[in-house]
Amino acid sequence: MPLSHKGSFAASIKGALKRGRLPEEVGRTLELHRAERILAHAPTRGGSYAVATSTALHLPAGEAAPGFVRLPWDRIEHASWKDGWLHVYEPGGRAEHHVRLIEPGSVPETVRERVTSTVVVDHQGRLAEGGRVRIVGRRGAGGDELHWAFVFEPGLDAEDPGLRAQAEELLADLRRQTGL
Repeated sequence: MPLSHKGSFAASIKGALKRGRLPEEVGRTLELHRAERILAHAPTRGGSYAVATSTALHLPAGEAAPGFVRLPWDRIEHASWKDGWLHVYEPGGRAEHHVRLIEPGSVPETVRERVTSTVVVDHQGRLAEGGRVRIVGRRGAGGDELHWAFVFEPGLDAEDPGLRAQAEELLADLRRQTGL
């Protein structure tokens, strides 16, 4: 192989590796916790990045507020990937994030794996009036404590004290059965 080809091959490899790196200015903007490492990242349509780390998903805060929204994996109720969009939902309908990824790379798979890995218990319970509640116990990255959440089926009032009390009783039974 002529030398000029070797040089252009080396340059193309170097360029590919450089393209795979998170731009330094984006890395400086991220507020990473101690020992938090970047697993995957993807450019967004708005010119920012979605960054999946060992402990959280960092999404662009938006045009009005530069920077990132940090979502620990155990604080994401669910996420989906469809038609180039990453959809991320926080528990109880608190917030939704919809981000268009230009080159998704492994971000969608990393998000799915990380969110799923936090689920320790996922149990369907029947309430006295015949409705259902999903009880989910999740553990954060590197933590021992479980965070419990109730997801009531559509049509039930999650703020109803009677339903909450029933769900708490179901959780107490579940914890006794599992030892958690």
